[in-house]
Amino acid sequence: MRLKNLLFWIAALLAFFLDQLTKYWVVQTFSLGQTQALLPGVFHFTYVTNTGAAFSLLAGKVEWLRWLSLGVSLALIALASFGPVLHLWEQLGYGFILGGAIGNGIDRFVLGYVVDFLDFRVINFPVFNLADVFINMGIVCLLIATFQKTPTSNRR
Repeated sequence: MRLKNLLFWIAALLAFFLDQLTKYWVVQTFSLGQTQALLPGVFHFTYVTNTGAAFSLLAGKVEWLRWLSLGVSLALIALASFGPVLHLWEQLGYGFILGGAIGNGIDRFVLGYVVDFLDFRVINFPVFNLADVFINMGIVCLLIATFQKTPTSNRR
């Protein structure tokens, strides 16, 4: 039996495992609030927790966000399992979004917050994590998929 939408599952597993591995490393290596400059004033690893959504949006809404993460994850699993065979960019996009949603969702259910550590200071951006990166990569992949689809003709 061949698994349908194989790239979807690979992208989801890759995103999930990289997210969880890096969060584990940060928690084991840094104290909460500790920062380590990789490029001083530009890019740091800074261990913070986030009770909101990506980039600290909706801070304090962890209860609502945990259920949203679960709902999105279940919908994407159903799409890949029971829906049509997706095109390459759709598989990658939905897979990356699933991996990120599960990564942050597990944090919300287990810890009550999300572990963030990627700190771009040159643009004064909120601290974020790889799950957020993968969710945004997934959105970019879906945009590429949208632009690559050829319009259908209504010729008779």
